[in-house]
Amino acid sequence: MIRYGILGFGHHGRRRLIPGFAGAKEARLAGIWRRNIEKAESDANEFGIEHAFSSAEELCSSPAIDAVFVTSPDAFHMRDTLLAFRHNKPVLCEKPLAMDAEEVRQMLAASQKANLLFGVAQNFRYNRSVNLIRDWVQAGRVGKPIFASAHFYFQAGHSPRAWIYDPSLARGGVMGDVGIHCIDALRFILQDDVSAVTTIAASDVHSKDIDSNAVLTLDFARGAIGSMMVSFRSAYRTLLEVVGEDGIVRCESGLTVDFPVDVLLLQGGKIIESQQVSNTDGYSRMLDGFSAAIEGHGSYAATGEDGLRNQLALDAGYASWRSGRKEIVSGSR
Repeated sequence: MIRYGILGFGHHGRRRLIPGFAGAKEARLAGIWRRNIEKAESDANEFGIEHAFSSAEELCSSPAIDAVFVTSPDAFHMRDTLLAFRHNKPVLCEKPLAMDAEEVRQMLAASQKANLLFGVAQNFRYNRSVNLIRDWVQAGRVGKPIFASAHFYFQAGHSPRAWIYDPSLARGGVMGDVGIHCIDALRFILQDDVSAVTTIAASDVHSKDIDSNAVLTLDFARGAIGSMMVSFRSAYRTLLEVVGEDGIVRCESGLTVDFPVDVLLLQGGKIIESQQVSNTDGYSRMLDGFSAAIEGHGSYAATGEDGLRNQLALDAGYASWRSGRKEIVSGSR
C-alpha cells in the first residue's frame, strides 16, 4: 500500500481524487497540503485524511508519505515536483506537466538524477473506453488510421477553479486544460507522436488573453491526421473517433467517467460490434497503476516522457495560434 500526499488539494481533489483513492486497492491518501491550513484541516476532518500538513516541505519530508501527487496550479508543478524529488519521493503530477517543455525537461532530469518514478496524471489512459478503442485500432479492426478526432467541451464559467483564467498560473486556457487530454488520448490510441500542429482559436470577454474555444489539426508521424475541438463555453460533451481505411470506431462521451458509454465499431456504414463499458474506476486504476510501478511489479501508462511529448505538442499549438501558421513540434523531426 502506497501512502500519498497531495500538494495543492482543492476542487479536483474533492471531486475526483477522494473517490479515486476510495476505490483504489494499492493507494491510500495519507496527507494533504493547501495554502490555507484551516481549510486543509477542515478537508482532512471531512474526508478522514490522517495528516494536514502546514507546508509543502513538511509533507514532502514526512516519513508518513511514500509518494507525492502534485495537483497545484500549472505554474507550481515544477517547483512542487522538484521539492518532492529532493526528499526522495516519487511524483505523480497533474497535466499539463508545466508551463512549457523546458520546465518538463528539468523535471525529467531531476527524476532521472534521483532515480525516482515520475508520472503524469493522464487518467483517461485508464478509461476502459480509451483502452478498448486503442485495442481495436491496434488490432487493425479499422485498417490503417486516416483520421483521429477528440472533442472536449464544458462550461468553465461554472468552474470553481478560478485560476484557470489566470495566465500567470495556468498554461493557457482550454487547450492547456482539456486539450492536453485530447492530445494524449489520440497519441495513446494511435501509439504515435504529433509532428506538427495548426491552430485556430478564440478568446472572449471572460477569458481575455487566453483561449476559450479552439480547433487544432495534428499531423501524426505515421500519416494519420488528427483533429481536436475544445471549448470552455459549450455544454459538456466528449467524443473519440478513429476513421480507418476499413472502418470506424466511435465513442460518444468517450472521456466521461460519470456513466456507462458505448464503443461502436462500424464497417460499411453499419454497426458490426458494440460494447458498453464503465470508466467510473479510471482514477482508481490510475492510482493503483502508479503504486504498482513504485513497488516494482508493473509499469505506469503515462510516463514523464509522455508528458513531455504532450507538452511539446501543446507548445506548438499555442505557437501556431500566435503565428497563424503550421508549427513543427520541437524534437519531432
